[in-house]
Amino acid sequence: MTDGVAAQGWSGAKRMLSPLSAALRNGLSSAGPPLLFGLRLWASVCLALFVAFWLELDNPFWAGTTAAIVCQPRLGASLRKGWFRMIGTLIGATMIVVLTACFPQDRVAFLGLLAAWGGVCAFAATLLRNFASYAAGLAGLTAAIIAADTLGATGGASTEVFMLAVTRTSEISIGIVCAGVVLAGTDFGGAQRQLATSFAALAAETTGRFAGMLALAGPQMPDTRSVRRELVKRTIALDPTIDMAIGESSQLRYHLPILQTAVHGLFEALAAWRSVATHLRRLPQNIARGEAETVLPNFPDALRSPPQSGPPIRWMADPIGLRYLCEGAIGNLQALSARTPSLRLLADETAKVLVGILHVLDALALLVDAPGQPLPGHRGFRLSVPDWLPAYVNAARAFITIGAVELLWIATAWPNGALAIAFSTIVVVLLSPRGDQAYAGALMFMLGTAVAIAGAATIKFAVLPGLATFPAFCIAIGLYLVPVGLGIAQSRQLGMLAFFTAMGVNFVPVLAPTNLMNYDTAQFYNLALAILVGSGSAVLSFRLFPPLSPALRTRRLLALTLRDLRRVAIGAVSWTSDDWDGCVYSRLAVMPDEAEPLQRAQLLAALSVGSQILQLRRAAGLLALGPELDPALVALAHGNSAIASRWLRRLDQHLVSRSDPQEREPHSLRMRAGILAISEALARHAVYFDGGDRT
Repeated sequence: MTDGVAAQGWSGAKRMLSPLSAALRNGLSSAGPPLLFGLRLWASVCLALFVAFWLELDNPFWAGTTAAIVCQPRLGASLRKGWFRMIGTLIGATMIVVLTACFPQDRVAFLGLLAAWGGVCAFAATLLRNFASYAAGLAGLTAAIIAADTLGATGGASTEVFMLAVTRTSEISIGIVCAGVVLAGTDFGGAQRQLATSFAALAAETTGRFAGMLALAGPQMPDTRSVRRELVKRTIALDPTIDMAIGESSQLRYHLPILQTAVHGLFEALAAWRSVATHLRRLPQNIARGEAETVLPNFPDALRSPPQSGPPIRWMADPIGLRYLCEGAIGNLQALSARTPSLRLLADETAKVLVGILHVLDALALLVDAPGQPLPGHRGFRLSVPDWLPAYVNAARAFITIGAVELLWIATAWPNGALAIAFSTIVVVLLSPRGDQAYAGALMFMLGTAVAIAGAATIKFAVLPGLATFPAFCIAIGLYLVPVGLGIAQSRQLGMLAFFTAMGVNFVPVLAPTNLMNYDTAQFYNLALAILVGSGSAVLSFRLFPPLSPALRTRRLLALTLRDLRRVAIGAVSWTSDDWDGCVYSRLAVMPDEAEPLQRAQLLAALSVGSQILQLRRAAGLLALGPELDPALVALAHGNSAIASRWLRRLDQHLVSRSDPQEREPHSLRMRAGILAISEALARHAVYFDGGDRT
C-alpha cells in the first residue's frame, strides 16, 4: 500500500512538473539561437583582436569594433554587410586622402568639405536600400574617423593621412574577415530557404484567395481589400530577405534581377486583383457571377488551393510544373472568346495575375535549384527614386550637424573634439535613412553608448588590471559581449536594436584594448565624453531638424505619382510599361506603415491607370484612333476626371460603331476593356485623380 501511495504521489508530481518542464524546454529552445549569436559575436571580436595584436597594429580595437559591427544574427546579412563595409571604407578612405591632398593648409575648406562629404553620404544612404545604403553611410563615417586621428589641435590636416588610411583599412579588413570566418564556420545559412518559403507562401495565398473571390462572385463575394493590403506589406518586407540571400550565394547575386522581377510580379498580381475586384463589385450580381464563371475554369486548379498554415510544399517542390500550368492558362485567357469589354477586362486582368505569379515561379525555381529552370535575360539596373526630398533633408541635416560640432571644437579647442565630430557623423549619417524612427533610434543609441561606457569602465579598471593573459582578457569581455549579442538577436524594434547595437559596437573602442594597456582614467573619461557629445549632437539634430512625417511622405508619394501619371497621359515622357511599373513599385515599397488603406488603394489605382494608358496608346496607334483618344487623356492630365470619362465613353461608342475588319476586332475589344478599367478607376478615386497641381 505504501508503494501505491508513493507511485500516486510521484505521478501527481510529474503531472504538476510537466507544464514547468515544457515551459523550460520551450524557453531554452527559443533562447538557443540568440545565445549562439552572442557567442559568435564574442568569438568574432576576440579573433579580430588576436590577429591585430599579433600584427602589432597601432589601434587594434578598430579590428574588434569592425567585427562587432559586421557580425549579424544571419550569415547572409553578415557577409553582405562585410562586403559593403569594405566598399564604404575604401571610398571614405580615398576621399579623406583626396581632401587632405587638395587642402593641406586650408582648415576652413578642409572642414567644410568634410561636412559636405557627410551630407553627400547621408543623401546617398537615403536613396539606396539595405546594405548599399549602409555602404554609403560608411563612406562618410570612415572619412570622419580617419580625419579625427589626423586633425591637429586647431583642425589642420596631417601629412600622415595616407598611411593612416591604409592602416585603418587594414584593421577594418581584419575585422570583416574574422567575423566572416566565425559566422561561416558556425552557421550554414538559411536565408535562401526562408526567401523561397516567403515567395511560395505569398504566391499561394494570392492565387488561392483570388480564385476564391472569383468562385464567390455575386452576392456572397468577399471583401478582399484587407487581405490585399496585408499582402502588399509582406511583399515589401521581402527586400531585406533578398539582400541576405544574395549574401550567402554568388549565384543568386548574379541572378538578382530574377528576384527583383518576382517582387514586381507580386505587385502586378495584386494590382490586377484590385482591378478585378473593383469591376465585379460594379457589375450587377447575376452578370458578375456569369462572367466570373466563364473566367474561372481557365484558372489552373493547382493554384486554387485555399491558404494553409504550413509552407506551400507543392510550390517549392515543383515550380517548373506550376509554371507550365500558368503559361497555358495565360494563353487560354488571352485567347478567350469575349463578346463584351467587361468579360475581356476580367480575362486580361486575370491573365495579369498569372503573369505576376509566373515571375514568382521563376524566382522559386532559382531558389530551390529546380532542374530545367528557365533563366530570363539579364535586365539592366535602373535606379528609381520614389522621392528626392527626404534625401535632401537628410543631407542638409548631416552637413549642419557636422559643421556645428566642428565649430564647437574650434571655438573651445577641446582636445577630443575631433572624436566628437566622428561620432556625430556616425549617428546622423547612419540613422538618417530611418525616417521618422531616426530620433528614437539616435536617442536609444546614445543611451546604449552610455551603458557601453559604463561596462567598459568596469571591465577596464576593475577586472583587467588583475589579468595577464589573452584568454583571461577574452573571458572578461565575453561576460559583457555575450549578453549584448543575445539582446541584439532578440530585438525586433529599431529602438531596442539601436540600444543593444550601440552597447556592442561602442564597447571595444571605449575599452581601447592594446598590447600594452593604458589605464589613464582622465584620458578614458575625456574619450567617453567626446563620444557622448557626438552622439548627443546627432540626437539634437533629429529633434531640431526632424525628418518628413509619415503623413507628409505619403501625400508626397501620391502627388508625385499623380504628376507622373499626368505626364504619361499627355506623352510628356517616353516611358515604357516597365518604366512606369518600376516607378510606382518603388513608391509602394517606401509607403509608410502609417499610410491609410485608401491611400494604398489610390497608389494601386494609379498604377493600373498608367498601365492602361500606355496600352491604349499602342492600341490607338494600330487602329488610327489617336485623335479620338487624346482629348480624354488631356482632360485626365488636367485633373478633370468627369470630362475624361465623357471623352472615353465617346471613344467607346466610336469603337462600337466602327465596322472593322475581322482581324482588328480583338484590338478594338481590348481597347474598350482598357477604357472600362480606366473609367472605373476614375469613378472610384475621382477625388485623388482630380486633386493636386494642375499640369
